[in-house]
Amino acid sequence: MPVDLALEKLLADAQVDRAIETIALTQALGRVLAQDVHSTVDVPPAPNSAMDGYCFRFQDYAADKPLPVIQRITAGAVSAPLQAGTAARIFTGAELPIYADTVVMQEETVVTENEDEGPLLQILEPPQKAQNVRPQGQDIALDQRVLKQGKRLRPQELGLLASIGVDSVKVYKKLRVAIMSTGDELIEPGQPLQAGQIYNSNRFTLIGLLENLGLEILDLGIVADDLQDTLRALKRATEADVIISSGGVSVGDADHVKSALQQSGDLAFWHLAIKPGKPFTYGRVAGTPFLGLPGNPAAVFVTFCLLCRPWLLKAQGADNYAPLSMSVPAAFSINKPGRRQEYLRARLVPGDNGVHAEIYPNQSSGVLSSASWGNGLVEIAINTTVGKGDMVTFIPYESFS
Repeated sequence: MPVDLALEKLLADAQVDRAIETIALTQALGRVLAQDVHSTVDVPPAPNSAMDGYCFRFQDYAADKPLPVIQRITAGAVSAPLQAGTAARIFTGAELPIYADTVVMQEETVVTENEDEGPLLQILEPPQKAQNVRPQGQDIALDQRVLKQGKRLRPQELGLLASIGVDSVKVYKKLRVAIMSTGDELIEPGQPLQAGQIYNSNRFTLIGLLENLGLEILDLGIVADDLQDTLRALKRATEADVIISSGGVSVGDADHVKSALQQSGDLAFWHLAIKPGKPFTYGRVAGTPFLGLPGNPAAVFVTFCLLCRPWLLKAQGADNYAPLSMSVPAAFSINKPGRRQEYLRARLVPGDNGVHAEIYPNQSSGVLSSASWGNGLVEIAINTTVGKGDMVTFIPYESFS
């Protein structure tokens, strides 16, 4: 099955059926809004100064007539209305006094002391009306919709909500994700390796990727290459909202996940035209969605980012789950067209005419160091060759956070 078709089927099956909870804004990073948020205030609530300088009525300006400075206004202070023909010292963020409508920055002024009139402001450059003034509601207007339902909250959204006085938000409850790693050869880090064993890296890759999405994890650990053990693990995994496994979905005699899935649920599709990650599997276990990843560690990383992440975000209620991509020149060549859509571990590096993409020399699905070395993926379509300098699609890792 082509990757695009598989993703289309996955997203069509990712239904949002989440309970809603109200949480403190300080706990909302990475969560998905369950309702629109409208502002109950203007931001800023009143006109304020964008500079340290002096404010005055524009109509009072005259190049040959200094203005007496009769007030000093700091941020947070409440000022008296500005008298006609006068100016006030004002600082960045301070509200303009009533009647003031223009601010000149202090670098464009000279203030002299007059024995009878006190400080006199001489403006060196002709001002424009309303310059250096942030008008009321410039950023956000009263009743404006600030954020839409389905928005996944980043640090900048938390600050935006705080700027309108919001201290709690309604969000969808977190998805609970069961993870399991299959393979008799696997042991956990910290134990001595015996002959034929490898450390279980996939568990830690998946935990990190899921925690980046702010999801709850039900960690089932390592499952033996045994059909009955696999069935028992899948049954326990149905305590979660979705199941993600690594390994056991290929065609070997010890690969039991596909058989267990067919016995305990249904298999929607198996095998994609993707490299790495061909054995990717999707189905349901007693109604619980199941995403089966290959066992090779680089394939786990790639297929999670491209296929699991969009499904999880949509099922979590997010309205934006497509990764960003860009076109960049290739610093490599591919002379043999592939029969599967390839995702090469790559990184952007400076070149003579801007950045270009170079690829890790070993693109084996078992080489996890290629994912760590890179800062993105290069997508190569089926039956496509690439020459140095050709434009290729680059997907930054930041798109998957």
